[in-house]
Amino acid sequence: MRAAGGYARTATLLGAISRQQLDGLVRRGELVRVWHGVYAMAEPDYWGRLAALDAFIGRRAVACMGTAARLYEFDTEATTAIHILDPGVRVRPTVGLMVHQRVGAPLRRVNGRLATTPAWTAVEVARTLTRPRALATLDAVLHSGLCSPAELDAAAHEQRGRRGIVRVRELLCIADGRAESPMESEARLVMHDFGVPRPELQYVIDGADGSWRVDFAWPEHLVAAEYESIDWHSGPAEMLRDRRRLAGIQHGGWTVVPIVVSDVRLHPARMAARLNDHLERAALAC
Repeated sequence: MRAAGGYARTATLLGAISRQQLDGLVRRGELVRVWHGVYAMAEPDYWGRLAALDAFIGRRAVACMGTAARLYEFDTEATTAIHILDPGVRVRPTVGLMVHQRVGAPLRRVNGRLATTPAWTAVEVARTLTRPRALATLDAVLHSGLCSPAELDAAAHEQRGRRGIVRVRELLCIADGRAESPMESEARLVMHDFGVPRPELQYVIDGADGSWRVDFAWPEHLVAAEYESIDWHSGPAEMLRDRRRLAGIQHGGWTVVPIVVSDVRLHPARMAARLNDHLERAALAC
């Protein structure tokens, strides 16, 4: 096991023990069957399962889709399945393992492993998602700094004709690397779809008592919007800090509109109407 990086193939184990002994070790939990024909001493994590697959193939698998996104650290979908390009040897797709045919996909080395390039990966993942989550993926790869909008556009062009690519191409014009969370991306798509003027992202408001950054801002109207997650306050000190921050922003004459997940996913029209109402009131007051 040590020589194989902690993983062993069936043939290796059967060179030292019998099939009956192997089955007994698995039943007692002394060995774990990670994949068909690959065993480990303990249940591996995500990257351990990928390493176990390397042991089976005999070389490092090429990552794609969500696995590549995880390697590049822009995975917005909490990917749990392993996604690899077809290694050219018999690898059975199974629960937790997807094998993809992507002849000609551009590759890049990341953490010692080949993977489809960031732009290609983001477009390919986005093609499989709903519009809100697709935009979150496109925003995330731009936020990572691993590719440019032009590279995303080129990757979308290379994948023309494939399922979901029209939706991705429509989203490229509003993808923005300044977005800092998937829910910010989803909220921005609601604004776009329901005719809310395009906001500035991560806008810095300067006040008498300091500077504060807000998720969305319409500076000409002194209106801002903030996405508030469930864990917005993680304790009394944080709550007081947030209250002082809000007071400072409001003291500068700004209106701050809170946004929560139910606004975005359950009541998008109502959320957009509320934002437009604040913007219209501010415009009339000028």
